[in-house]
Amino acid sequence: QVQRLKSQYLDKVVPAMMEEFSYTNTLQVPKLNKIVVNCGNGEGAQNAKILEAMQKDLSLITGQKPIVTRAKKAVAAFKLRKDVPVGIAVTLRGEVMYSFLDRLVNLAFPRTRDFQGVSPYSFDGKGNYNVGISDQSVFPEIKFESIDQQRGFDVAICTSANSDKEGQRLLSLLGMPFKD
Repeated sequence: QVQRLKSQYLDKVVPAMMEEFSYTNTLQVPKLNKIVVNCGNGEGAQNAKILEAMQKDLSLITGQKPIVTRAKKAVAAFKLRKDVPVGIAVTLRGEVMYSFLDRLVNLAFPRTRDFQGVSPYSFDGKGNYNVGISDQSVFPEIKFESIDQQRGFDVAICTSANSDKEGQRLLSLLGMPFKD
């Protein structure tokens, strides 16, 4: 079973981008490589229960178990030692990636309070897009009663586009609601 967003990419996005950017081969059309979901928390170093709750929430949202990221070096000003857990991260590829992006665009963004669209200026110069989600409760997998603390996370959408213009067009054809 092919994900809805992947079939939309193959049926509509590829021909539209080939016509718009005058590609000669379908393999030149930019595609999604991976999506990295990253959640950092400074309190996770002192309290292991916060880190476990973050892992549980992120695994429900992404459908994949997150890895624990650790501090690379000690920073005395932050009361941080080397190899102390400071956050979690998930790298999504393939069908899981398309499923997550579909839920992000069609379920999470519309449920965000006062949502006007995502910024078209969050590209990194090479066609990759970064967006921050301020609250994990916008995803329907998270029960409102089970939330002990509001947590946000970052989503990095990595594409094979060569420029920001190509990356933005790819994401807008996939349904990303950019501001005008």
